[in-house]
Amino acid sequence: MTSAENVTKNVSAENRSETRDFHVGDIVRHFKREYVNQDTAEYLYRIVAFAGHTETGERLVIYEALYPPYKVCARPYDMFMSPVDRIKYPDAAQKYRFELVHRPA
Repeated sequence: MTSAENVTKNVSAENRSETRDFHVGDIVRHFKREYVNQDTAEYLYRIVAFAGHTETGERLVIYEALYPPYKVCARPYDMFMSPVDRIKYPDAAQKYRFELVHRPA
């Protein structure tokens, strides 16, 4: 069983926290996950690092998809932490764009 499969199986068993204090290694869920098959790792990500933009100093979150092709992405910290756009996604159940699913011990 792959680590992504392990995470997927544990998502429903974990006590989901609404903490907004993410750490490197945390597994987070994008709000669009509610629209896909929950047996996959789609829209689950691992936080790889926090970085600063070299030109602007803007804080970035570096994160990796836990599903093929395991894309590594960077997103501005403020956008990563932002609430779901209720005008664009009025029926989204999740409050924030990304929420904590699992924090490694």
